[in-house]
Amino acid sequence: MKRYEAFAAEQLRRPDVSVGRALRNDVLMVGGKIFGFLKGDRLVVKLPAIRAAQLVEAGAAIPFTSGSRIMKEWVAVAAPAAAHDDLWRTLLDDARTYVAAGDYSVKRTRPPHSRNRKDRPQ
Repeated sequence: MKRYEAFAAEQLRRPDVSVGRALRNDVLMVGGKIFGFLKGDRLVVKLPAIRAAQLVEAGAAIPFTSGSRIMKEWVAVAAPAAAHDDLWRTLLDDARTYVAAGDYSVKRTRPPHSRNRKDRPQ
């Protein structure tokens, strides 16, 4: 899609943005982390969970799923009408800023492994 290519090219002019490959797509990355890509005819971006939920509630986006898992910080946004062309540009900017900051609201912690060295017989 030509509009996405133009917006991606704008992002790639920034020294911290690169292209990678994930989820069977070329993806836009900042600091080694994915912030956006094109899936079919939809822009998929990572945003704060609250913002993503607001876009879904307003009907401007749908939740993005990976396999059968709904990704709460990821949304898929249909191509906007020409009159609202800045929507994808704004979402890509917001996603890049969010991912670059690394300020994710939920930090996952790994449960302790049941077979750590202290539990092994001597």
